[in-house]
Amino acid sequence: MKITKIISHVLQYDLEEELGYSQQYYLKRTTHLVEVQTDVGITGWGECFGGGNVAFANKAIVEKVIQPMILGMNPLNREVIWHTVYNLLRDHGQKGMPMQSLSGVDIALWDIAGKALNQPVYQLLGGAFRERIPAYGYGMMLQRVPDLKERFADEAVAIREKGFRAMKMKTGLGHKKDVELVEAVRNAIGDDVGLMVDANHAYTTREAIPMGREFEKLGVDWFEEPVAPEDYRGYRDLCEALDLNISGGECEFTRWGHRELIQNRCVDILQPEVCALGGITEYQKVLALATANFIPVINHVWGSAVAVGTNLHLLAALPDLPGAAHPVQPMLEYDTTPNRFREELLTEPLRIQEQVAENGGTVALPKGPGLGIEPDRDFIKHFEVDA
Repeated sequence: MKITKIISHVLQYDLEEELGYSQQYYLKRTTHLVEVQTDVGITGWGECFGGGNVAFANKAIVEKVIQPMILGMNPLNREVIWHTVYNLLRDHGQKGMPMQSLSGVDIALWDIAGKALNQPVYQLLGGAFRERIPAYGYGMMLQRVPDLKERFADEAVAIREKGFRAMKMKTGLGHKKDVELVEAVRNAIGDDVGLMVDANHAYTTREAIPMGREFEKLGVDWFEEPVAPEDYRGYRDLCEALDLNISGGECEFTRWGHRELIQNRCVDILQPEVCALGGITEYQKVLALATANFIPVINHVWGSAVAVGTNLHLLAALPDLPGAAHPVQPMLEYDTTPNRFREELLTEPLRIQEQVAENGGTVALPKGPGLGIEPDRDFIKHFEVDA
């Protein structure tokens, strides 16, 4: 079996309402899918992290840089392919867009392997530790409106009523406004629903510590990306100063980048992003580092149904840590904001929100070979755009 072609599909459409986080606001929904074709008719699908114009840059890297390196290679040689590409790109970027691009290709290779062996990806990873995965609802994006507290409170209630037992909200407007937002959400959902706060690295450590103390009083489960991803010492200081969990890792890449976070005990919860850090092949190495240091892993998930499906396999194969008769289960992060690429992309939808409502906040594993998902080519054609 040989790789014959790699195609990038950048999909995009206009949102009805502007959404944002601490770094920017946006009016377009973008996703970047990678299709790897073989000479035996098996096609694999992957996804590259990176929205907006970043997706177009990654498309060029996938098709113009990575594709020529690996055409003709056996797609089952995932380690060989990964290191071939990384070694040739090392001089040009050990992090960022080159790794995002490699991630989408690597995920597609795992999809091919599963299809070739007629096994789901979680089986290739060693088997499923669980048949159902709890999901938490991610929403409450920033908006430039005067009634943001009321909107957050209403959205939080809606997420709870959909069956999610935990949820995550955005912050990044400054100490006073952030605390007011979190307080409004906590009051709306009550004390028995898990609540997480994501600042998208908007603060310095000096700013984040007093905010974290306020969040502790409000029963926040974790404070996500409070400081810049380069600020390892700042992360460590936050872990030492606060009782609530400090989480991060979505902006880190490869085992070497995550090594710094892990060995320096910079986070209480690691949040690797498989569509960015180097794909499933590299995710497994990051996971080994995390478990060797007894740091829990809760994957960062953002993107289309391909990203969601990929993470279902990874979470199924995630070992219990540290191991117990009644272990704390890893959760699937599920974006509840409007996203046609998440809900309408597949020929057979994953039905995450329906499953959450029907099954006490949990979702089942995909059962088909590979990732167990199949994008709708007509849907892709309709939403595909050029740079």
